[in-house]
Parts: sequence; structure tokens; C-alpha cells
Amino acid sequence: MNLSHAYGAPVSAEQGERVLLTALDRGVTFFDTAALYGFGNNETLVGKVLKPHRQKFTLASKCGMQGVEQSDGSKVRVIDGRPETIKKTCEDSLRRLQTDVIDLYYLHRWDKKVPIEDSVGALSDLVRQGKIQAIGLSEVSANTLRKAHAVHPIAAVQTEYSLWTRNPEIAVLQACRELGTRFVAFSPVARGFLCGAALDIAAFDAKDIRRSMPRFSPENHAANLKLLPAYHALAQEAECSPAQLALAWLLHQGDDIIPIPGTTSVNHLLDDLGAVDVRLDPDLMSSLQALINHSTVAGNRYNAQANSEVDTEVFGVEG
Repeated sequence: MNLSHAYGAPVSAEQGERVLLTALDRGVTFFDTAALYGFGNNETLVGKVLKPHRQKFTLASKCGMQGVEQSDGSKVRVIDGRPETIKKTCEDSLRRLQTDVIDLYYLHRWDKKVPIEDSVGALSDLVRQGKIQAIGLSEVSANTLRKAHAVHPIAAVQTEYSLWTRNPEIAVLQACRELGTRFVAFSPVARGFLCGAALDIAAFDAKDIRRSMPRFSPENHAANLKLLPAYHALAQEAECSPAQLALAWLLHQGDDIIPIPGTTSVNHLLDDLGAVDVRLDPDLMSSLQALINHSTVAGNRYNAQANSEVDTEVFGVEG
């Protein structure tokens, strides 16, 4: 996502290619994109760069939320889980990705105007047709997951999960384990907050989605910055970088949890990959979990509009 979407202007095609090929060369075997990212441009980039290496990795993409062209030629983000839209989006994704099959295809958001059973039914048709191998869901509750799984096995659920976003721990992680569904954690380094130097929110690009996120409002961000000195001290104790600490914490939650950090930087990519070698003892894990959690972080993760579009359990008024 980061290469084409959400955090400001997309990087150059050359930089995107450099990041993708370095990841592949360093042993990354799971690449995650979506029709939404760059309104198709990210799938085009992934397809062009990784097509020669298609047998070396698992490819995931998403439908149900994409850019729809307006009368003036611009595109707007639309959530649409109708079966006919899902099937058309898949055809478009296959073409952009330059592949005959997508290994894991997510419903990016549950369209609450469409029964989840209908959307998953369309995805199961795509499995039978050999266009996708497995079905995933994103940002869904345990209840919705169970309804979907009754129609067709759900291979993976992707939801934000990190030290500072713990909502999956309420119910969906347990449901995933009961059903044999893997959990894919997006934004595992807290949208850059746990990566090291304090973020300068005033310098965020005008199109950076964090500008609309309550945790990055000046007041909440100032409160959250107070967590970082103790967090950095724990990283030093673990002899790793702050980003590695955040990723290692997730890796220690279970073999069924797969963090997917995103970056536009080769150096950050290499730093992230070092997390697989970090070992955290129980005392350090306890210290981390007590320091950063839903009770100590200021602000909801989404604003009211974005929060209305997801279907996840919440801590009280937490979003």
C-alpha cells in the first residue's frame, strides 16, 4: 500500500521496483496489494515487477473497495460488495497483476448493504472457477467471520493489530483459531509511530490518511509521545530497533499471526526483516503490553466515518 497509496504522493516506479525486488531477494514470500491502492496502480506495479518471479511467493489482493470513476474523470473510493462487482474487480485485478490466479483474495470491507453470505458466495464462485485459491476477509468481527465461514472456509482475516491497536484480542483472534483461519496484521508498527524517531505530524503530506486519524491529532499525539521514551528503553533492552520490537511482539503472539509491514524505504525494509531474529523474554513482553495498550493510547484509531465502515469489536468507545 505504502508504495502507491495513503501516506502522500506515491513513490517512483523505480523506487517501488527496488523495494519489491529487495524484499523478494531477502526471502519475503507474501505480498499484499489491493484494487484500492492507487486505484489499481499498485496492482499494476506488483504485476509488472514480480511477474517473472510469480512462483516464488504468495500473492494477495482485495476487492469490495475500489476507485470508481466520476463524470469529471476523477475517482472516489467506494465500498461495493455486490457479487457482480466482486467478479468484475477480480477480472480487472488479474489483468493488472498479470497472473492467472490470485492466491488469497480478500473482501477488503464488508459492504453492510449486502449480506456477507452473498459476497462470500461470489468469492467461492471465483474459487471454483480457479481464478482465486483462497478467500480472506478484512476488518470483520468474529460474528461476521463465522457467518462467512459457514458459506466457504475463510483462509485469513486481515485487521489492524499492533501494540497500540489491540481490538482483535477481544474476540476475532479466538474465532480465527477455532476455525483454522490465519490472522494477518496490518499496520503492525502503528502507522510509523513505533518506528523510532518521533513523527512530525505537521509535516504529513496533505493526502496522508493519518491527518484524519484521531491518534494523530495534536493533542492525542502529544499524549502518545510520552510513551516513547520507555518504549525505546525496552527496545534497547531487547537489543533491537523500535520497529523490530513492535514486529517481534506480534511474532511472539503465535505462529498463526502474520505481520505485514509496509514501507517505501529499502533500509526500513531490511530493518523490519531483522525482527524474525529478535527474542523477547516473558518479563519484557509483560512490560511492553503494560506500557502500550488500548488503555494507555490516546485517541481512537479511526474517525467516525471510517469507523462506521468497519465491523470489528471495540473496547468501550474505542474505535
